[in-house]
Amino acid sequence: MDDLKSIIRDIPDFPKKGIVFKDITTLLADARSYQRMVDLISHRYVGCRIDKVVGVEARGFVIGAALAYKLGAGVVLVRKTGKLPGETVKKSYALEYGTDTLEIHTDAIKKGERILIADDLLATGGTTSAVVDMVKGMGGEIVECCFMAELGFLKGRERLPEDKVFALLTF
Repeated sequence: MDDLKSIIRDIPDFPKKGIVFKDITTLLADARSYQRMVDLISHRYVGCRIDKVVGVEARGFVIGAALAYKLGAGVVLVRKTGKLPGETVKKSYALEYGTDTLEIHTDAIKKGERILIADDLLATGGTTSAVVDMVKGMGGEIVECCFMAELGFLKGRERLPEDKVFALLTF
């Protein structure tokens, strides 16, 4: 995994001073690394009967859509306020550098569907916790929350359902 970790670059002081942003665009731009990352994560869920993969704006779309394709599942997008055209459920949450609100279409998840939540990075867990709340509120069953990478020192997994967090890489 060190080869995948080494491709991800650090951007200091982004989006604000004191934050070291993990820029995954360098990994996504490398076809072999991107394919390897998707294969490694998707292999974990083969046979788990995933109905839908929920991709979290915006980099989670790139990972979530690829996983859904590999697993034969549908894709659901969670977006920031005002980006979805239909009726939505909203949830506000705290980031490590502010607050935000997410939305999901009210008809995107049906009761009892098995859901895999996918995003690029687990930091403090605020974003994913909000998504978990929305999915559960809609009647979806969380199979797991998966991430390409986790900033372990921020302890974000503590805010998520116990034993339902997977990160391919840990920083």
